[in-house]
Amino acid sequence: MSYFNPEPPYQHGDQLKVGILLANLGTPDAPTSTALRPYLKQFLSDRRIVEIPRAIWWLILNGIILNSRPKKSAEKYAQVWMKEGSPLLVYAQRQAKLLQGYLGEKIKSPFAVEIGMTYGNPNMQSAIEKLKAAHCDRILVVPMYPQYAASSTAAALDAVWRVLLKMRDVPAIRTTKHYHDHPAYIAALTQHVNAYWMVNRRPDFDNGDKLVMSFHGVPKFHLLKGDPYHCECHKTARLLAESLGLKEGQYQVAFQSRFGRQEWLQPYLANTLENLGKNKTKRVDVICPGFSCDCLETLEEIAMEGKHIFTSNGGGDYQYIPALNDSDAWIHALTQITLENLQGWATADWDAAKAKAELSATKSQAQALGAKE
Repeated sequence: MSYFNPEPPYQHGDQLKVGILLANLGTPDAPTSTALRPYLKQFLSDRRIVEIPRAIWWLILNGIILNSRPKKSAEKYAQVWMKEGSPLLVYAQRQAKLLQGYLGEKIKSPFAVEIGMTYGNPNMQSAIEKLKAAHCDRILVVPMYPQYAASSTAAALDAVWRVLLKMRDVPAIRTTKHYHDHPAYIAALTQHVNAYWMVNRRPDFDNGDKLVMSFHGVPKFHLLKGDPYHCECHKTARLLAESLGLKEGQYQVAFQSRFGRQEWLQPYLANTLENLGKNKTKRVDVICPGFSCDCLETLEEIAMEGKHIFTSNGGGDYQYIPALNDSDAWIHALTQITLENLQGWATADWDAAKAKAELSATKSQAQALGAKE
């Protein structure tokens, strides 16, 4: 048996394309403990996620966590599961479909868009195999994380490299690293927040209302060992606040989703919301600029648990501003970011008739040399 996976069928004269792979974290197949167990095992077995000596962590993961957490997580997923499926997957699919259309208005050369998840399905292997089957000999990998972190962006790229390791005909690969300070991304966030405030009334920041920008937490030692995530989160927050016209003191940065006992990036969101509630803050709006799609962490932890913490401690009105999801502003921004990274690979002046003629000539030449197809 060959070490390498089989290659898709190829015929001389096939039109080569550029592939665009939108990489995201992943999601279980269903909101059940049966589906959560393999998903959590894959996720929590990644060295990028948990940097604990393997032998110790294996015992903790398989002896404790996987026997208790799947049921609890499934109950939470059930609260946010959409009719079409997992929120993260639903929005990721919409983003891919819209990006295909928006890019089609900008470039004429052939391309294909797929989504691939670091954990769960659709996985990176299936996404890359689909792109190769569509004759993509070049692939741009776009991790859908605005701020780079080893535990998110690098983990996604690891998953891509693992697929390529078993590929005989490896496509050309480009990757994006981050877009935390990209003007189009900041503009999309600004437009999105202002649109929300048009419908739900802008907070009265002069009277103490707060905009809390919550980012997914990581252990503090990641920062101390050189991960730029913490700095990129703060830069995004500063740029968004400036674009919204907010002053220092009118917004606050916090970090959510702490796991385990070690120190993570602070301030913790739960503590922040508790203190704002105890201070009788009349209104808090929370946005999660690090998430391109709404998911369990935003819809359950932020929209539901966050509201409970704030209001049960004496706070007033609590508003969760949804992620960018499939908003028009975000897809325009994603299109711009993608186009910038496709330079030299995609063009607006591609001539289909000319390309067809060239492919036909290439096929004839190959057949003259003995090729069957």
